[in-house]
Amino acid sequence: MTATPLFPIRRHRYGQFRVLLWIALLAINPVWAGVFEEGDTLMLQAAPGVIHFNPSDEHTDYSWLVGLEWQSSSRWVVGGSYLNNSFNQKCEYLYFGKSWPLDFVSDSTLFQNMYFKLTGGLLLGYKEPYEDKIPFNHDGVAPGLVPSLGYQYGDFNVQLNLLGGAGIMFTFGYNILK
Repeated sequence: MTATPLFPIRRHRYGQFRVLLWIALLAINPVWAGVFEEGDTLMLQAAPGVIHFNPSDEHTDYSWLVGLEWQSSSRWVVGGSYLNNSFNQKCEYLYFGKSWPLDFVSDSTLFQNMYFKLTGGLLLGYKEPYEDKIPFNHDGVAPGLVPSLGYQYGDFNVQLNLLGGAGIMFTFGYNILK
């Protein structure tokens, strides 16, 4: 007897990535301008790699991430990322969360655009033989929680993302609504 997968969409590995791409293309179209409110952002994000706390020979030479994240004027966020994980498997992270400005460092001009963000959601794609590398993984689906420290400069941002006990990832973003 075969088990029914928890999320059958996994058979269409690139489905979420195509959805993210279409959302980005539609967001650029002026027809969709009325969908977003003043103060909203739609960040196109990328990360060139991961810095592991404990590097291993099992790790791929090149991990990367591309993603799209909408942030409301009230700082709630919803997003999705398509990534090549540390074990050369294509994965997705679908999430929601919130961002908070770090007002206590706003006295300094250099740090006045810093923020803390916490996202949580589903991490899809860690399969055999690496399914045990992330906690609570079941058939390639696991919960994810990513705290981030970021800096916003105009339409650009850079974030330092903590990937559990595994490592850190720097992401770079650009607001495509502007």
